[in-house]
Amino acid sequence: MTAPLEPTVRVSTLELFFDLVVVFTVMQLTDTLAEDLGWAALGETVLMLALIWWMYSAYAWLTNAVAPTSTFRRSMLLVGMAGFLIIALAIPEAFGADGWAFGVGFLVVNVAHSVLFLHSAGPSAFRAALGFAPLNLISAGLVLAGGMMPDGQRAAWWGGALVVQGVIPFLRHLGGVSLIAGHFVERHGLIMLIVIGESIVSIGLGFAGVELNGASLLLALIGLSVAYYFWWAYFAGDEERSLAALGAIADPARRAWIAIWAFGHAHFPMIIGIVLFSAGIKEAIPAAFESLEWSGAAALAAGAALFLVGHAVFLLVMGLRNGVPHRLVAAALVLLTIFIGRVDATAQAGAILAIMAVSLILEDLPELVRSRSTNLHTFGR
Repeated sequence: MTAPLEPTVRVSTLELFFDLVVVFTVMQLTDTLAEDLGWAALGETVLMLALIWWMYSAYAWLTNAVAPTSTFRRSMLLVGMAGFLIIALAIPEAFGADGWAFGVGFLVVNVAHSVLFLHSAGPSAFRAALGFAPLNLISAGLVLAGGMMPDGQRAAWWGGALVVQGVIPFLRHLGGVSLIAGHFVERHGLIMLIVIGESIVSIGLGFAGVELNGASLLLALIGLSVAYYFWWAYFAGDEERSLAALGAIADPARRAWIAIWAFGHAHFPMIIGIVLFSAGIKEAIPAAFESLEWSGAAALAAGAALFLVGHAVFLLVMGLRNGVPHRLVAAALVLLTIFIGRVDATAQAGAILAIMAVSLILEDLPELVRSRSTNLHTFGR
C-alpha cells in the first residue's frame, strides 16, 4: 500500500536561518576536537554531538508539523536558536568551567521546542507531544544538573540524559505526528550540506599560521575533493530515492519509525565522521608531507569510514540496498590508510580520495553499461 498524495511543503527561509547556528556548532566541535585528538576528547565530542543532534532532529520534526507561519511560532524558533547558540559557545569548555552554560542552553532549546509543539500542533501531534515533552525536559534537567556537577561526574549525567532521549521512541506511539516526507528529507539534506561545507571551512582554518606552498595546497585540494565525494555519496541520486521510499510508506507510525532510524540514528555517524575527518585535515595541513601521529592518521581514516558506514546503514534502513556493499568495502579500505598516514599525511589523504572515488564510480558503472551510454558529461552524477 502506498501513501496518499501529501502536500508539497518546502523548507522555509526561517528554517535555513535557524540552521546557520549549526554551522557554528560544528565548527566549535571540530576546533575543540582538533586541539586534542585523544580518546577522552573524542568521547566528550561524541557525547555533546549526540545530545545536540537529538534536539536538532526534534526541531526538524517540529517544523515539519508546525510551519513557522505566525509571529509566535517564529519567536519561539528564535528562542530555540538562542539556546543552540549558547550551547555552541559553551562547547570548548563544556567539560570544564562552562558546563553550566551548556546545560542552560540545552534547557532553553527543550522548553522552546515543547512550548511550540504543545501550543501550535494539531490534535494528534499534541497528544504525541504530551508524551515526549516531559521526557525531553527530564533529559534537559539531567544535562543542566550535570553541567553544575564536578567535571569528573559530568559525563555520567549527560550520558544518562542521552539514555532518556534514546528510549523515547520505544515508550511513545509514533503515529501521532504526521510526517511530511518531502520537507523532512529536504531539511536533513540541507543540514548535511552545511556539515560537509564545514569540512571545507576547516581546511581554511588549518592554514592559520601555515606557509602557503605546494605541499599544503595539494593537501587542501585533496581535502576539498574528499568533501566532494561526501556530497556525491549522499546527494547524487540517493536523496531522491530516499524521498520516494519514505513517501511510499502509508502507515504513519512505520514512517515515523523509519525516519527516526534513517535520519536520526544513521545520520549521526555520518556527521561525527565529517567532524572527525575535518579535525584530522586541520591537524594534517601544517605537516603536509610529514608523518602524522596515530591520532591524526586515525582521525582522517576513521572520519571518512564512519561517514561511509553511516550512509550504508541509512540506505539499508530505507530499503535501498544498491551501493551498500561499495560503501562498506570502501570504509574497510579507508581504515587501512592509517598506516599510510604514519608515513605521509598527503599520501593518506590521497589514498582516501582514491578509494572513495573508485568505489562510487564502480557503483555507477553498471548503469552506464545497462543504458549503453557513451555520453559521460553527466558521469559522477
